[in-house]
Amino acid sequence: MNSVSISEIQKNISLITKLKDAVMIIDKRKNRKVAVIYPVGEESVVDSLAGKYKKQITATADLEKAKEEAFKKAMEEKYGLSD
Repeated sequence: MNSVSISEIQKNISLITKLKDAVMIIDKRKNRKVAVIYPVGEESVVDSLAGKYKKQITATADLEKAKEEAFKKAMEEKYGLSD
């Protein structure tokens, strides 16, 4: 993973637009990591982030419906509500 300071990005934004590998953004004054930027790729981000649990993930065709179901379930658990 490459590291880039904030000032370098401000000087040359093409560092972000032509991204091939993950880049760590560092604040050199405070000497700390600010962000990590990953390039947009053809592979699913879910697969790369899931790690050992990626076989347990089920694909869904309708993302909005999945979000709505997850929200309803969270509200049921939090407030004890049901339809």
